[in-house]
Amino acid sequence: MAEVTPSKTMVSAEHYLERLALEAQDRNERRRLLASDLDTHDMASLHAALGGGEVDEDDPAASSVGRRLALAYAEPPLAPPEILNTDEHGITRVKTAPPLQRTPLAPEGWSTNPFVRFGQRFKSWAGRGFRRKHRESRPAPRWQMIASARRWVLLVLIFGQSFIAANQMRTVLPGQGQQWLEITILALFVLLFAWVSAGFWTALMGFFQLLRGRDRYAIDSEVGDEPIPADARTALLVPICNEDVPRVFAGVRATIESLRQSGNGQHFDVFILSDTFDPDIAIQETHAWLALCRDLEAFGQVFYRRRQRRVKRKSGNLDDFCRRWGACYRYMLVLDADSVMSGACLTRLVQMMEAHPDAGIVQTAPRASGRMNLYARMQQFATRVYGPLFTAGLHFWQLGESHYWGHNAIIRMAPFMRHCMLAPLPGKGSMSGEILSHDFVEAALMRRAGWGVWIAYELDGSYEEMPPNLLDELNRDRRWCHGNLMNFRLFLSKGIHPVHRAVFLTGLMSYISAPLWCLFLVLSTALLAVHTLSTPNYFPEPGMMFPVWPQWNPTLAVGLFGATATLLFLPKVLSVILVWVQGSRQFGGPLKVLSSMVLESLFSMALAPVRMLFHTRFVLTSIMGWAIQWRSPSRENSDTTWGDAIRNHWSQTLIGAVWAVGVYFMEPTFLWWLSPIVGAMMISIPVSALSSRVSLGSACFRARLFRIPEETHPPRVLRRMVRHLGRMNAAAPTPNFVQIVVDPVSNALATALGTSRHGHAEPLKRRRHERVSRALKLGPASMDNLERLAFLDDPVMLSQLHWRVWGDAEAHHGWHEHGLPSRASLRVPAFG
Repeated sequence: MAEVTPSKTMVSAEHYLERLALEAQDRNERRRLLASDLDTHDMASLHAALGGGEVDEDDPAASSVGRRLALAYAEPPLAPPEILNTDEHGITRVKTAPPLQRTPLAPEGWSTNPFVRFGQRFKSWAGRGFRRKHRESRPAPRWQMIASARRWVLLVLIFGQSFIAANQMRTVLPGQGQQWLEITILALFVLLFAWVSAGFWTALMGFFQLLRGRDRYAIDSEVGDEPIPADARTALLVPICNEDVPRVFAGVRATIESLRQSGNGQHFDVFILSDTFDPDIAIQETHAWLALCRDLEAFGQVFYRRRQRRVKRKSGNLDDFCRRWGACYRYMLVLDADSVMSGACLTRLVQMMEAHPDAGIVQTAPRASGRMNLYARMQQFATRVYGPLFTAGLHFWQLGESHYWGHNAIIRMAPFMRHCMLAPLPGKGSMSGEILSHDFVEAALMRRAGWGVWIAYELDGSYEEMPPNLLDELNRDRRWCHGNLMNFRLFLSKGIHPVHRAVFLTGLMSYISAPLWCLFLVLSTALLAVHTLSTPNYFPEPGMMFPVWPQWNPTLAVGLFGATATLLFLPKVLSVILVWVQGSRQFGGPLKVLSSMVLESLFSMALAPVRMLFHTRFVLTSIMGWAIQWRSPSRENSDTTWGDAIRNHWSQTLIGAVWAVGVYFMEPTFLWWLSPIVGAMMISIPVSALSSRVSLGSACFRARLFRIPEETHPPRVLRRMVRHLGRMNAAAPTPNFVQIVVDPVSNALATALGTSRHGHAEPLKRRRHERVSRALKLGPASMDNLERLAFLDDPVMLSQLHWRVWGDAEAHHGWHEHGLPSRASLRVPAFG
């Protein structure tokens, strides 16, 4: 009698049912499934039996999606019926976003050429017979007149102080500023000194403002605790791209819980706006979104959308939201991937906007916390202790014509959608195209349209995280440098308020000051070389009766150096004094605050030359058009390895050593003046590596150094975030792309989450068949991220591949080898 060998289809059906039974939540359903005769069917019939109806010949597995999800998520169900339902073709789907309410948006083109605008204006005047167009004049608010007067005072202080310093510097130079090299050095000194002077006066006025403790022009000075109107809906937007998923959703969860505790959660919706292009991270995001909604019963309040066409980066992501759902909300509040905000802070921001109908943007002053690396803890201390002075000072000089930093700020939707869409910069090259640093530009456009831009500098409850080490910070600075250089092209753009032209200038100076300082040091060394290595000419003019002797004035040089150091370090001293006055216990005590300030200042001095060289390189590469990679910053307490430190800092070490040797051979005494610069370059490798250590940061924490109140007494919303982050990091990993294809329940969930369902056009059908057949035969290793994303975005292809992997004899062995994990379940976890 011949031996009966089961067909591959029957074996696949049997294994498929076993795998599905393992995922079944109800034991009775599991027994019923295993006792059935479905394993004798082919895969198409099995899916038809599970789905309880007819199957699509092209996509048999689609009919069983709902049944597979019902088995795995019996109690509680995966989602409420209004979220988990079927489309017009009867296919199960999960609605991750609300219904569309589209608004057409079009950016206004840039007019950056003042001569063209003058010609257009002249033509307009000529057409009207040179008569002025009548404009209805409205009285300006009092704060505008006060801000204008204050800024004139600031200009007088900066230019007056810079003039005095320039005259002093001229007397220090040996030729009294008469030679071309000295004239260049003097010009660079004036620019750099004016930059330092502006920071000094900003911090000084911030100190007096905070010491006084009362600001009649603060945005919240006349805001009470009025209830939020029902129609004042606010969207919390979280734009992300390949971020650390547990950190993002732990922050969102803590924010939502704090909002609900405040009693105003019903006025806010949350949108996770993803530009992620890593398929495994995209899968993690959907599972984290489902876990959050299931735990907090937040379906209908927390939404998720991943764009398939990623244009204009973060600003394009926000534009996409505005087009789709912006008309549904009065305000939007933009959060960063590492942002956390308390419910009281969010409520207060909405109350400010309601109380000030002419306010377009209100920016909070986020407080940095959450890092344990030594470098990050020093930066957290600096921003927490010194930052309030500069933020309050900015508000003092700018009032309602202030900054917007792109996150942790509330925005009025209607004027933003009408006036703040960003057109690409005209032209070709690295300084044209899509705007990279969008925040300053959006603030300028909001003010150009007549709306106020404010800083709520004393508002508590707004938090963010710092880069964990120097290299991560420099990676971020490279992006910001390119963006600020591009933004300066808008300096002469039509209608921009003078304050925001100054903001574009300060954004430029934040990075262009590095090559200016580098050039200043190089020319100073060149001046030393000229006077040391060349034969002096005491009779520069023919027929002179008396020689001209070079004059070195070391006493004046020391005085000028002391004055400059005072401008740089006095704000830090004032910050410590302010902490002492307001209470230093949460900062570790009075002596610990002072010690931390001294250590942080020495550390900043050691890093300043390193940053100077990096920023100089960033400016040059941006101008020359070298490509940059826009990577998401690290959200972990990551250490810098010695190998990374050597690869990134060897050139600074070499430059410092060669510079020091050259100066020593020319004039040994001058090396004392230059030693803080070249010495810092020579020790850049160990400073970068050691400052990234979590162990050193923890030791300083135990010693109460660099303490901030958010570490001494963490706010409740931060404690919640840390607790949720620990739970999510300890959870079992989410399925990867291969498991999404093979596992019955994971595939059903991914298919239901897919959004790109199209019609049954014949070219589309052929294209899907070709891509599925290629992936089936070549296996998962042959697919790059773009191909995998295409399957995640197209639930039909994903379902077809799932069906053929289980029922087709030509399926590559890699699918089942890597697609079925040893653990029993790949279901969405619960963290409640």
